[in-house]
Amino acid sequence: MEDSDTRAILPEDTLSSVDDEIRINDTFCNNEEVENKGHICYTRPPFACPLSVSVEPVLFLSMFSLSLQWPLSTQYLWDRISEDVGYNGTKGGGCANTSGPPDPLQKEVETLTAHWNLYINLGGFAVGLFVVTLLGSWSDQGGRRPVLILPSLGLALQAGVYLLVMYLKLPVAWFLLGRLLSGLSGDFNTILAGCFAYVADTSDRGSRTFRVAVLEACLGLAGMLASIIGGQWRRAQGYINPFWLVLATNLAAALYAYLFVPESVTPDPSAKLFTTRHHRAVYRLYSALGDPTEAGSYTKWRRYKLWLYIFCFFLVVTVHFGSRELFVLYELSSPLCWGPGLIGWGSAAQNLAYLSSLLGLRTLQRCLEDSWVSLVGLASNMTGLVVISLANTTELMFTGYGLCFLYMAATPVLRAKLSKLVGPEEQGERALSKESPLLGYIHNMSRPLMYTVS
Repeated sequence: MEDSDTRAILPEDTLSSVDDEIRINDTFCNNEEVENKGHICYTRPPFACPLSVSVEPVLFLSMFSLSLQWPLSTQYLWDRISEDVGYNGTKGGGCANTSGPPDPLQKEVETLTAHWNLYINLGGFAVGLFVVTLLGSWSDQGGRRPVLILPSLGLALQAGVYLLVMYLKLPVAWFLLGRLLSGLSGDFNTILAGCFAYVADTSDRGSRTFRVAVLEACLGLAGMLASIIGGQWRRAQGYINPFWLVLATNLAAALYAYLFVPESVTPDPSAKLFTTRHHRAVYRLYSALGDPTEAGSYTKWRRYKLWLYIFCFFLVVTVHFGSRELFVLYELSSPLCWGPGLIGWGSAAQNLAYLSSLLGLRTLQRCLEDSWVSLVGLASNMTGLVVISLANTTELMFTGYGLCFLYMAATPVLRAKLSKLVGPEEQGERALSKESPLLGYIHNMSRPLMYTVS
């Protein structure tokens, strides 16, 4: 990205303040609690290992555990509910009846499994909606490492609850408890935002695009690897051993963040986590229209654009993540009747879109504007979903996955547009000083992707 493009997005004083944050301050770097790495001062983690590296392994391990867990948990719900209602049509990976009218028991299993997935995900979302806002805003002052460690421990606790359900044959309603505990700790969304914010803190304008590309690659590679391993392992040994790996990878992510990842911001001991400031900022974000006659304030039309982009982003992400369990349910039932191995390969094909979308995004930007790139990504997603909805063979299902190869291209563009609508007085640390931490959080999550898109 050219330096002039960066300055078109962020004013000169904002760029100066960002650069000043990451460059050496001789007085501060002489403190024994920090170390000088090139042009950046890092706060050493307690009991740090000799080699201090970055957050890419944290994101890789977290995405690996989630991609391993997502299809397996849906399959486990399917099997447990099938056992409860007396349906055995997909035992061994095949269907009892692939022609004729659908089996009423299969329909009942599909409905109950979809309902429990809805309850579990909705419970985690409702709790995480408040916690992510708190942790994301607080990390600007309290530090990035806590928002990497705490959610990883929460995801490990969720995996532990799932293991208890499997060992003791507890009711599947206990899955909801595990999901709520994960949501209370921030869930994967906090890790994702923390990793991108960390990269924005510790990289300059020249290296930021590459660092973001590495993070995006971690998402795709981890998802593909976990999906393939999970499908084959589930077919060979059942559910329990793969979920022990989910638990281990989340604990490894937390331990890695504690031992290896240096702090990228100077922690403020007076920073408060439990305060209504963050939620008041949410209200102001959607209610304040701004006075066009007042210098530096948002005009009404810009606020409407902010609403529109947030709504579009919400719809796109809802389709991305809300359809994962539906794909597994469709693959389990007739006419596909996939076993765990094929389900793993299908999930891997979905995660391949992280890499293909990133490559397509960078390629299409050479000849198209960002808005058109986003529309191409949405068209790719819609075409693939139409084919998947009509798929009655394995070949056609994988064709639908292949047509979705650009379905992740729209989200970086929307994040960048959100970041451009955030004024310089509401970005990063300035947002906290202006009591608008939510916009600062949006900016921190969007800032590295903004450089990628632009």
